Amino acid sequence: MSEPALVASALTVFPVKSFAGTPMTSMEIEVAGPRGDRRWMVVDQHGSTLTARSHPRMLAARATSSVGGVRLQADGLPTLDVAEPSGPPDVPVQLSRLDTATRAGDEADAWCSELLGQAVRLVHLDDPARRGMAERFGGSLADPLALVDTSPVHVTTTASLRRLDAWAAELHDERVDRALAAGKPAPEPWHPLDMRRFRPNLVVDGDLEPFAEDRWGRVAVGDVELRFGSRCGRCVLTTIDPDTQVKGKEPLASLARHRRGDGEVWFGIQMVPVRTGRVAVGDRVETTDR
Repeated sequence: MSEPALVASALTVFPVKSFAGTPMTSMEIEVAGPRGDRRWMVVDQHGSTLTARSHPRMLAARATSSVGGVRLQADGLPTLDVAEPSGPPDVPVQLSRLDTATRAGDEADAWCSELLGQAVRLVHLDDPARRGMAERFGGSLADPLALVDTSPVHVTTTASLRRLDAWAAELHDERVDRALAAGKPAPEPWHPLDMRRFRPNLVVDGDLEPFAEDRWGRVAVGDVELRFGSRCGRCVLTTIDPDTQVKGKEPLASLARHRRGDGEVWFGIQMVPVRTGRVAVGDRVETTDR
């Protein structure tokens, strides 16, 4: 059964895939995940999906869901309110189990193109039911999926981040010792890892063992119940500082040392809603192990 005194400590929605998220005090979780989460994405002129893995500048853009659309903001660019397009899907896209989306319009395309320094388009997913989950991530085509990589809801814990940060600090100290022994300049001082690197929708805090979430089969929080889909394999996006967009070695170096398995490095879990509703920061979290 649940560990004691667990709470939802942070909630985040990411309206545009790979843009910075919007912290929330509460949010509605629907069958396809948090309302408004990853319903928009940027594609190139061939329809290929662009992400911060190859375009770190995307993390400098802020997207906020608004009534009937999304608001885009970034330093050096004017704020742009983009209305949700009403037409049918008219743009070929290259994303797993999705081949078309709806173009947001000329202004949105120009804004995103200016942000990234190349010709791109902003597109919208009209209905997540058109893109179901893959079985290998614990779902089926009957489970609606927005423009996320694998599953509707991403969950992490502060206990796991603290352990990972301790590992990363130890590895940094080893690098410093090697550099000094070789007569080379020491690396920059260590800065604690920010949870934003992992882009979770729900962060759980409380009296937890690190990586206890690996065992969770069910999570109940607020009105919502979630079931386990899969562990979350991490990619190079986590090595990009969300504030500076500079790439480093961590957290992948420490995850590779301590959390490698089945050809992946793991942090956090992906979950699927089984009961929808509202969740708020401070809500009690109940978990059941698999």
